[in-house]
Amino acid sequence: MASGSAPAVTGTATTTPDPGAGSRTTAWGLTGLLVLLYVVNWADKAVLGIVAQPLADELGLSASQIGLVGSAFFVTFTIGGFFAGLLDRWMPLKWSLVLLALGWAVAMLPAVVAATFAVLLVSRMVLGFAEGPSGAMIHTGVYSWHPPEKRGVPSACITAAASIAKIAIAPVLTLIVATWGWRAAFVTLAAVGVVWCLVWLPTWREGPYGKRAAPARSTTESTTQADQPTASVPWGRILRTPTFLGGVAAILPMYAVVTVVLTWLPSYFEEGLGYSRVQAGVMFGFPSIASLLMLFVLTGISDRLISRGSTSRMLRGVLPATGLLACGLSLTALPWFDVPWMAVVVVSVGYSFGASIFPLFNSAISEVVPARQLAGTLGVFLALMATGGLVGPYLTGLVVDAAATPAEGYASAFQIFGVMSVVGAVIALLTVNPERDKARLLGASATSRHAGVQE
Repeated sequence: MASGSAPAVTGTATTTPDPGAGSRTTAWGLTGLLVLLYVVNWADKAVLGIVAQPLADELGLSASQIGLVGSAFFVTFTIGGFFAGLLDRWMPLKWSLVLLALGWAVAMLPAVVAATFAVLLVSRMVLGFAEGPSGAMIHTGVYSWHPPEKRGVPSACITAAASIAKIAIAPVLTLIVATWGWRAAFVTLAAVGVVWCLVWLPTWREGPYGKRAAPARSTTESTTQADQPTASVPWGRILRTPTFLGGVAAILPMYAVVTVVLTWLPSYFEEGLGYSRVQAGVMFGFPSIASLLMLFVLTGISDRLISRGSTSRMLRGVLPATGLLACGLSLTALPWFDVPWMAVVVVSVGYSFGASIFPLFNSAISEVVPARQLAGTLGVFLALMATGGLVGPYLTGLVVDAAATPAEGYASAFQIFGVMSVVGAVIALLTVNPERDKARLLGASATSRHAGVQE
């Protein structure tokens, strides 16, 4: 071995493939294609909120029944997320995403053919299971084209898919529903998923930072040292790191807020604040417009400062936790704003701060774990995150049904999730530290390999 010491552990990866392995144009082109799939993913989620009132009118559903459908989706969505690691081992990313996207398209159709509460419930649960692994798989594909220190902005692009779906797709779906009925919106989304597959299949290839990339080596370094960042780490150690646990504590309540917004925000604007159905559908995108601006400002600053030597502890731990705290405080104060436009502003501003946490915490997790375990780790992380969706829509429906007025019910529900977000933010502030946890995991991996050599 060379006389130099082992590579220092910082907020960036110690294994850096040849920058010429893939052009930046290709990297961002394929990132865009994966983001487009996530837009379809989020549009499939958001469509329930857009058609909630037409469905309720046609099928005679209560608010709690609509909420139950929304929460049932996230039951199977959570279960499906745990299969991301297995799916990543069973087949290449190219084919696993085709399988998932076609599954989403098929799941949209049963309710079109037989519109009953039972069919709607089961089809949304099937859709949830098929969408469960997609977040981890899409992040893994995108990260294969970007080094760890520059993953904040690509992560923001993935997170922005939710905002794009609500800003650009939701108004279109609203017009489709107003013109041709809610069934046409379901058929449209199914067709878009199939078209994406036709573009994806001849286009995709894994980037230079993926799990199949050969680690960079110097002629003076041993194989053990060069391979260290890509060596496997015991799963139990990964899932017990404070960064992983603190990240879960933060993103779980925020994801509950996201699912409440997806399922109930148009209804809140229509029934709670008195706007028309078309106005509510168009305004559905207001919080997302605000969140897009916040996403790219914060992640751009984060990537730039980390590349210049700032710590991930501050920029991918403290920064997103502070954003979640601002979101929680805003939503907690919502019942005190009874003027409609002020309530819209409070929800939009709070949501914009909260939505910024997803790309930063995902980037923090990607720093800590070896590349070959990234899909499985993100699968578990995002599946645990999705448990917020099990509670959010259904609890909101129960609160609205029990309230004296819809306006009071929706405001109270947002307040509940605001308090949960404040608690999660405090936990994350105290625990998330990617540099520290990466050093511990690499040390554990080196110790494990050394013991194996001794045997």
